Amino acid sequence: MLTVDDPGHFREVLSHFCSGVVVVTGVVDGAPAGMTCQSFASLSLDPPLVLFCPARSSTSWPVLSRAEVLCINVLSGDQQQLSNGFARSGSDKFADVVWTPTPRGAPALDGAAAHLEVCVQDVFDGGDHQIVTCQVVSLQARGDAEPLLYYRSGYRALGAQPQLV
Repeated sequence: MLTVDDPGHFREVLSHFCSGVVVVTGVVDGAPAGMTCQSFASLSLDPPLVLFCPARSSTSWPVLSRAEVLCINVLSGDQQQLSNGFARSGSDKFADVVWTPTPRGAPALDGAAAHLEVCVQDVFDGGDHQIVTCQVVSLQARGDAEPLLYYRSGYRALGAQPQLV
């Protein structure tokens, strides 16, 4: 076992954990806003809670944190382009993106494998990230959708070879 003194080694070892990819969206001052987030997890069944972890360096999270309700869009295997688009800063992330409002108005991205409409409950310190816990208020999933996965620094779909970024 090696120590964790080398951030590159730490990142490389943790890249062996496969994760899904989500885009967190909301409406702020009448305009849709969003960001890609790889750190997402279920937290509690009772009450229904999830969490995601935006980087402290994110320019999108300070904007999204002002939204009354958020939508966590679990991306499907064919939505790598959406993931990349919402990961960029300084561009119109919603250009040519088709979405419909959730019951409380957050953008639900068309084609996503699942949508979770959430309200932020708490925000905690998490080193170079923040830990955002959310109460789930509504949700839906497409039974036929395969997930977009991120593993060893590349996008993957179930049964597919890596698609490096």
